[in-house]
Amino acid sequence: MRRPLLVDSSHLDRPTLAVVVPAYDEEARIGSTLARMDEYFQAQSYTWSVTVVSDGSRDATPAIVEAFAETHPGFALHAYAPNRGKGHAVRVGVHAAEADLILFSDADLATPIEEVDKLLAAIEGADIAIGSRPLRDSNLEVRQPWHREMLGRAFNLAVQTLAVGGIQDTQCGFKLFRGPVAHEVFRRCEIDGFGFDFEALMVARDLGYRIVEVPIRWRHQDGSKVVLMRDGPRMLGDLVRLRLAGKKRRLALRAD
Repeated sequence: MRRPLLVDSSHLDRPTLAVVVPAYDEEARIGSTLARMDEYFQAQSYTWSVTVVSDGSRDATPAIVEAFAETHPGFALHAYAPNRGKGHAVRVGVHAAEADLILFSDADLATPIEEVDKLLAAIEGADIAIGSRPLRDSNLEVRQPWHREMLGRAFNLAVQTLAVGGIQDTQCGFKLFRGPVAHEVFRRCEIDGFGFDFEALMVARDLGYRIVEVPIRWRHQDGSKVVLMRDGPRMLGDLVRLRLAGKKRRLALRAD
């Protein structure tokens, strides 16, 4: 049985959990994603909100979300243009979220939304709980194509060597933060692209926050926005720059 969530009783007017969903040209699946989230959260005892951040979508994503939100309380759309990148979208959503806990979840629900139960249980002893695919007890129901999986492992080795040693999966799009921790971390983040995940974890480590990895169910979804030949070198460049700037960043954090 899951223990009760730790809630700040002085702010009972805000939801216990705020979910941020970054989305770019997701018209083919955003409707079903929102319907599944609504079905799941309606069955929960805690209060919640879901905000889709449309990152300069050129398709019908904003219209679909707006129409859904009109008839489903708890859902909202935040849209802007032009496209800025997933990291920017997550920051926008986190900065706007007011909740005891903040989750960001990919729009494809590669990690089913009900897996948040595991993160909610784990965060009671931590500041940040993240879904982690390589863990022994994780269940990868549909794996990535072999070349993506091998490149992902190689990149994660670089992340562990240069950035956040000991964390086996920095890139899974399913991460839960205590609300104040999320605001403290993401206001210091700058990367707009896919490297935002490891930047946030590096900042969190520098601030002394405890991060726990949680085994999850995960299913590869076609239509990933990550283009390996384009985004891989960018992410590696971001990683090297963050590593080189690490001492300066830590000194700045101590001065805050």
